[in-house]
Amino acid sequence: MVEEVQKHSVHTLVFRSLKRTHDMFVSDHAKPISMDEKSHKVKMAAKLRAEYSAVLHMPVLKEGKDRVSHMSDQYEHQSYSHPDPEYLITGTHPYPSGPGLALTADTQIQTMPSEGGIQSMALALPPSQAGQEASRTAASVADIHRHAGAPERSQPPSHAMSLLEMGGTKSSSLMARKAPTMPKPQWHPPWKLYRVISGHLGWVRSIAVEPGNQWFVTGSADRTIKIWDLASGKLKLSLTGHISTVRGVAVSSRSPYLFSCGEDKQVKCWDLEYNKVIRHYHGHLSAVYDLDLHPTIDVLVTCSRDSTARVWDIRTKANVHTLSGHTNTVATVKCQGAEPQIITGSHDTTIRLWDLIAGKTRTTLTNHKKSVRSLVLHPRLYTFASGSPDNIKQWKFPDGNFIQNLSGHNAIINTLAVNSDGVLVSGADNGTIHMWDWRTGYNFQRIHAAVQPGSLDSESGIFACMFDHSESRLITAEADKTIKVYREDDTATEETHPINWKPEILKRKRF
Repeated sequence: MVEEVQKHSVHTLVFRSLKRTHDMFVSDHAKPISMDEKSHKVKMAAKLRAEYSAVLHMPVLKEGKDRVSHMSDQYEHQSYSHPDPEYLITGTHPYPSGPGLALTADTQIQTMPSEGGIQSMALALPPSQAGQEASRTAASVADIHRHAGAPERSQPPSHAMSLLEMGGTKSSSLMARKAPTMPKPQWHPPWKLYRVISGHLGWVRSIAVEPGNQWFVTGSADRTIKIWDLASGKLKLSLTGHISTVRGVAVSSRSPYLFSCGEDKQVKCWDLEYNKVIRHYHGHLSAVYDLDLHPTIDVLVTCSRDSTARVWDIRTKANVHTLSGHTNTVATVKCQGAEPQIITGSHDTTIRLWDLIAGKTRTTLTNHKKSVRSLVLHPRLYTFASGSPDNIKQWKFPDGNFIQNLSGHNAIINTLAVNSDGVLVSGADNGTIHMWDWRTGYNFQRIHAAVQPGSLDSESGIFACMFDHSESRLITAEADKTIKVYREDDTATEETHPINWKPEILKRKRF
């Protein structure tokens, strides 16, 4: 038999609920617990030590009546006395009162010198300044007040008098600091345009030079990949297969493979012996913006608009790691043989250094204020640079320590390149190219190449740039659908193109 549930009125149920609530919180409204005197003292002593330990006991000179009377003798003999240090309560905050204070019989209260003491100190001046006593005003009395305070009490009396003699300054006692100087930049010959290559029907977005330095590859918004002869600039081959803009290309130095990625989310591996796609790497959820090959391991790293970078095994097509952590498009990725092995720059304004083995972030650099679209590793030094509209910044491996800013290229920087001579090149969306001395950050040349006939004036952006392996030629990919090749001016000398170096301008290392 099921027992019948006893029914109650709504009033009874509400009253019972109120009663249970009252019983639960009755302790909150009860009489407050009396304070334990011992625990309160311990609490106040700990609080006192935590907040005022630095200023509780400061050694000062003993305040005695005979202090001023002997000042002139001490000044004449230049002999320092060794006063007994007394402890006195000083500090920037009022001294707290409470049962936790531990005042001793020796504790003194700091007092300012009396008017009589001030007059005695003034009379103790050397005879050379006796004639100036008439001209001493209330300001000098204020100086005496100031110098009789706690900061000066740790000095001997003769030193205090010498401070008064100098008008209250300690500049002469400080050693002269060496003025910071800007190191003189290395002279680099200027670069000049010597070849313009046409053939693409869309923006040229990416460049790669093959290890043998015989030819180079470009990827374009016309969905094609073209291979050009480096010496003559003639077209050797066109590869079709992508169905959207080709944003990144890379040529392997370990196998006859060419890798490409694009805005169609595809990453392809081309066999250059057959000129065909032999592998696809599936996984990215949005446009793939850049790729790079590891120099010693058979892995490929790609980065995408889906805010991730992915590490692929070249042969098995396996997605070894998905490097997640960025909160916006990952625009650029670089690999190196040393730790940390992968570096990414993102539109979320951060740069991340990744541990390839663990697949996790090792360091996050948050110094940039705007999107980081380009990275470049120095071929000889253990450093790298990042390009952003706010600044080009140089960093030191392995922890990403900041070195210096390269300021002045006020545009969206799409690409960076550096050679072994220390020439850093930055290419921007407005078609300007700046040449920098890597060590000092000196901008020794600025180039703005003319837009090719048939293109709009606004189509002058630099999307990619790269030195060939001899480092004698600079190749740029541009928005006017051309590829431009620059080389050093052989006729230039330090006399014809001097360094406009101004040593008085200091280079500040700002974050």
